[in-house]
Amino acid sequence: MSDRTREVKRGDRFLRLYREGRLTDRADLIHALSLKWFRLNALYKIKDKNGRVRRFRPNLAQRERFINAHYWDLILKARQLGFTTFEMIDALDDCLFSANYSAGCIAHKLDDAKDIFHNKIRFAYDNIDEQWLAAFKLIGLKLPRPVNDKGESMRFDNGSSIKVSTSYRGGTLQRLHVSEFGKICRKYPDKAKEIVTGAFEAVGVGNKITIESTAEGREGYFFDYSQAAQHLQQMGKSPTELDFQFHFFPWWQDPAYRLNPEGVVIPQWIREYFEQLELKHGIKTDAGQQAWYAKKAETLQDDMKREYPSRPEEAFEQSADGAYYLQQMLFLRKNGRITTKVQHNPALPVFTGWDLGMNDQMAIWFAQVVGREIHLIDYLEDSGEGIEYYADLLNKKPYRYGGHFGPHDLAVKEIGTGKSRVDVAKGYGINFTVIPRITTMAEGRQAVRAFLPQCWIAEESCSTGVDCLDNYRREWDEKMGVYKDKPRHDWASHGAKAFETLARSDIFERAGLGGAFNAPSSNQQSARQRWGAHT
Repeated sequence: MSDRTREVKRGDRFLRLYREGRLTDRADLIHALSLKWFRLNALYKIKDKNGRVRRFRPNLAQRERFINAHYWDLILKARQLGFTTFEMIDALDDCLFSANYSAGCIAHKLDDAKDIFHNKIRFAYDNIDEQWLAAFKLIGLKLPRPVNDKGESMRFDNGSSIKVSTSYRGGTLQRLHVSEFGKICRKYPDKAKEIVTGAFEAVGVGNKITIESTAEGREGYFFDYSQAAQHLQQMGKSPTELDFQFHFFPWWQDPAYRLNPEGVVIPQWIREYFEQLELKHGIKTDAGQQAWYAKKAETLQDDMKREYPSRPEEAFEQSADGAYYLQQMLFLRKNGRITTKVQHNPALPVFTGWDLGMNDQMAIWFAQVVGREIHLIDYLEDSGEGIEYYADLLNKKPYRYGGHFGPHDLAVKEIGTGKSRVDVAKGYGINFTVIPRITTMAEGRQAVRAFLPQCWIAEESCSTGVDCLDNYRREWDEKMGVYKDKPRHDWASHGAKAFETLARSDIFERAGLGGAFNAPSSNQQSARQRWGAHT
């Protein structure tokens, strides 16, 4: 049994005495107040979701988080489980009962920072009951008083302080909490980097860092840290003081997430979803939980799994905001088109679609035409290598190639050699068909949207490429707080652009099905002009 588990058991015993009015012995009172778990449950008040003032009682998820706390904790969660409230009251308690203790919280927006400070920290401090102040006096305990209370920070007369802001610079911290870190990583990557390189460094080894968030796509620090922490957990290894410990709190563990099922229609796809949860993952849900999920999904739609995940992997499947191919990828998933059933057919030729990015970043999709379907059987990406490297990789694969489609910049001749990359590739056995450049990027994206519903994708060998299609999105304008009308150039760009190259090609005509993609079989150039895109 861990020290925290023992503390919770002792604290719960004293809480029963307190609620029954039997915590009257001075020695018992001193012992009870020496336990943080008791203090968290007895001293502080909050405003609940309905605006009512009530004493803070940690819920099941918060209780588990308290018992299993580490030095660095990463919390992947469903919405509305109250972790920021818990962290702030826990941090306030540290400041009140430890001298010279510094705690900080970073929120992703200024309004959120103000709300956290005034409605969680300051509210909890200002509403400590007079009876507790009298009890403190009785046993010779002095509650620290603010000596500097302005903005979103409080400094107490015991030398401790707590502050909420959108960033942290300077000084040292014994405790740092970052609220909705996934959102910060997605929308404000520079701020996320500043937090990691600045605020994290202000917390000494052996002190506390907690980052919590719903998932926000498969990118950024939060995703990377989640993967690393989960891998440690899966391997049964204990995290060090400089490793994040992984915590996942799904919606179905919270008893509040249920609804009277009478009169609630559960769509077939949600019924199938719950069947798969039970069959594949052993997650059982009842009628009340399924009714709640169905009604919530009516509102959240594509964001449901992100906001209320059932499994950690599901949380990062997809993030809707700004994603170009959200509906098309959702269609593929709902219809079982991303599957292990897609396999290489040796009797059919393989076609490739390429993108050449900055710093020799290369992405390649491998496709076959099976009847009137496109089967994506493989995906490859790498960087810092020449054409000969990729030619060698292609030749090692057991494929018979029917054509290679490349972006327009492959045809650009280098000043030093006078040769284009198309010429160099030809020397290694790759004969490119160059897809011309066109006037607007929107046309290219529309080509992909028209192409995707005809596709079936190999789940394992194309997983990285699928991630690219999921996460190819518009660029976020941090100053204006809106998405720009242009794509963000990041890790997902190259895989998405390589797919666009394939979508704009004459792959159906090459496979002898000129009409399958509604492209004029008698005029290849006309088809290219129709599906042209900036690459």
